[in-house]
Amino acid sequence: MGTQESNDRPNGHRDGTGRRALLGAAVLGAGGAVLGLSGTANATGSGGGNGGGNGKGGGVANLPVPTIVGHRGASGYRPEHTLGSYQLALDMGADIVEAGDLVPTKDGHLVCRHEPEIGGTTDVADHPEFAGRKTTKVLDGVSTTGWFTEDFTLAELKTLRATERIPANRPHNTLYDGRWEIPTFEEVLRWQDQQTRATGKQVWIYPELKHPTYFRKLGLPTEERLAKLLRAHGKDKKNSPVIVQSFEPTSIQRMNKLVGNPLAVLLSGTGSRPYDFVATGDPRTTDDLITPAGLAEIASYAQGIGPTLDLIIPRDAAGRLTEPTTLVRDAHRAGLILHPYTMRNENPFLPADFRKGTDADAYGDAFGAFQAYFATGIDGVFTDNPDTGLLAREDFNRG
Repeated sequence: MGTQESNDRPNGHRDGTGRRALLGAAVLGAGGAVLGLSGTANATGSGGGNGGGNGKGGGVANLPVPTIVGHRGASGYRPEHTLGSYQLALDMGADIVEAGDLVPTKDGHLVCRHEPEIGGTTDVADHPEFAGRKTTKVLDGVSTTGWFTEDFTLAELKTLRATERIPANRPHNTLYDGRWEIPTFEEVLRWQDQQTRATGKQVWIYPELKHPTYFRKLGLPTEERLAKLLRAHGKDKKNSPVIVQSFEPTSIQRMNKLVGNPLAVLLSGTGSRPYDFVATGDPRTTDDLITPAGLAEIASYAQGIGPTLDLIIPRDAAGRLTEPTTLVRDAHRAGLILHPYTMRNENPFLPADFRKGTDADAYGDAFGAFQAYFATGIDGVFTDNPDTGLLAREDFNRG
């Protein structure tokens, strides 16, 4: 179990300066990549070779830039949020694995699912013993029908198996339906340690707290549960290989008081409101958060942001990329790094400029799209296809 860092404030609030300084080196490294320089930022600002780096000793600042984050693992090839998907992302060479969209069970365990509703990502509908659990709930203001993790014990969830969430776009992934169970986050932490020992290279993970306001109102607060697990595994420090993210800024503020980990605020599209703002009557929208003043406030308790790619380069009515916004520049000036989401290879997810044909499961020019986004100076990107992202980074760093 780790102790609190020396940058704790007496009132329990953390001074984020030390963590921001570490990530600031990553920002400088990203600038080098924009200039066509290969290398890895580290705590002293020196570079490694060709986007390499061992991820040891320098915290987030020692990760390659642009950082390739395996979105829900290698979800372009395996059902998402399974140990099979996480392992494939790691085997492909992802710098970080987004291992865990965290939602609680009825008995308080944190498990890895994209949403608490699991009808679309498991075989729960094929289990007659759970037919009576199907219900309709209001999830962050949206009426949602299905089966919810908070209505199942962990033992019950372990009888289910994961399935492909978007089979129309990824019919090949359905081959693996039923192969893997739902992992707990504690199992992910053990997997992380096992793989770090096996590979001799520190494995990084990027869990997300899903719908924390919703779960807190149910009496299942997730921030404290996550902090307890991180402390128990000695991964609650500023250099720990775990970045915590959430779409709710107040959730990240709460985590900032509980752990020393690097933290990131996720940002939806323009005009959207974080649900914690909705719940508390805060009138601000994403547009307010991405102003220089909004970014400076985020930088007081977090070290990074995870904006949608459309906040980096908007699309026009035809779906084509337009001119980049000033978000990358403004975030860097505030001392924040940017890991936007999500790059996918299939046509429907790409900007119209980079689509090839109209087939929903066909690949477009993903390499071209990666280059367009890398050129803005982003520090990394979430992608369902880590292998494509890594090759695109090689191309970009070669200039």
